[in-house]
Amino acid sequence: MVYAISILALVLIFTIATKVPINMGILAFAGAFLVGGWVSGIPIDDIVDAFPGDIFLIVAGITLLFAIAKANGTINIIVESALRLVHGRRWALVWMMFLLSGALMALGSPMAAGMLAPIAMRLAGKKKINPLLMGMAINHGALGCAFSPITIYGAFVNGLIKSAGYEANPMLLFIVPFALNTLFLAVLFAIYGRDLLHELPEDRDEITGASAGAPTRPHPSPGSGTASATAVLPDVDVIGHTPFNRERVATLIGILLLAVGSVAFNVDVGVSSICISTVLLLMAPKKMPRIEDKVAWPAVVLVCGMLTYMTVLKQNGTLDFLGDAATHLGSPLAAALILLYAAAIISAVGSSIGTLGIALPLAAPMLAAGELGALGFIIALAFASTVVDVSPFATNGSIVVAEADVEDRQRFQRSVLAYCGLVVLLAPLVAWALIVVPTSL
Repeated sequence: MVYAISILALVLIFTIATKVPINMGILAFAGAFLVGGWVSGIPIDDIVDAFPGDIFLIVAGITLLFAIAKANGTINIIVESALRLVHGRRWALVWMMFLLSGALMALGSPMAAGMLAPIAMRLAGKKKINPLLMGMAINHGALGCAFSPITIYGAFVNGLIKSAGYEANPMLLFIVPFALNTLFLAVLFAIYGRDLLHELPEDRDEITGASAGAPTRPHPSPGSGTASATAVLPDVDVIGHTPFNRERVATLIGILLLAVGSVAFNVDVGVSSICISTVLLLMAPKKMPRIEDKVAWPAVVLVCGMLTYMTVLKQNGTLDFLGDAATHLGSPLAAALILLYAAAIISAVGSSIGTLGIALPLAAPMLAAGELGALGFIIALAFASTVVDVSPFATNGSIVVAEADVEDRQRFQRSVLAYCGLVVLLAPLVAWALIVVPTSL
């Protein structure tokens, strides 16, 4: 009875959160105390101790750091500098947006696609780039880097892996989804982007003029009222120009130190991001009032609540029960493919983190049986649950639709939905064939 109630409560948590505007984490916390304390007899102190304090610091610290970076203009500098490198080349703009979105997400910015969408979709309109291609470039970039060790998704999945008793491999979890998202964009580029390899006449003029030193777009010289010839800055009206100052330089240094420290020296990401954020706030205490309100508190609650509930399921034996039941499912590979498709379909219209929070515990039985490669299946499940966030029903997809520079927005939304349908159809199969099967043989 305890196991049935625990599983039913998990399903109810997900269902309620997708039907009404209540944070899934709040429901998960309530479920942890009710199912753990009342139904399972677990001491309340033990449930409180299950709270993932390290994950809390990572999610809160990283989102605080990027809230500061956005507020003080550092994100603008990163975006503008990256886009100027491509000199207006249309094919390069698409791939630069992909890489830029991925870089921002990998460094911990959960709304990388949302920050870039207004610029990317305006550039697509000006440069005659297929809006679906550009929109999916920033989406696949962000989703491809969603499992960086210092992102919400990465912290959540690595936390679940450790709580289930498996050895995590954060770098492999990061690299494989990135490679698969790159593959999806490459196929999309081959269909919609081949004409971008030929520059438009105005782009060719910009590039040749800049290389020859010709004044294609004048800008005022510092300290003078006259215009002077400078290197071409394509689409300055879209990209803008944010100057460096003390706070922005310090923020860039802080982000770099965080990235290098976490990868090369295994420095605690949560503690480091909080300390760096504190230094930045002390440098300009009056310029960013109530910046703590910009922390992604809903994501903090969601991640910590779900991880706490997962710990309760482990303590009350529900995961072991599911493990015993899994031995009677038949072919583990067939069951794995079914679960991948179920996760992709549900996540396309719901929360990807919420879907992972349900799917990973349900997958634990198959993994415990030892007939599937545990890490390979977890990575495949993570990819299948997040790549479908290109859906117009998901945050990333809906922002792309809202910012698209198109005449018929409903038609564009249908094209995004059709592409999402193809992703739902193909992504689980690709992940199963390329990751699950090879690691399970």
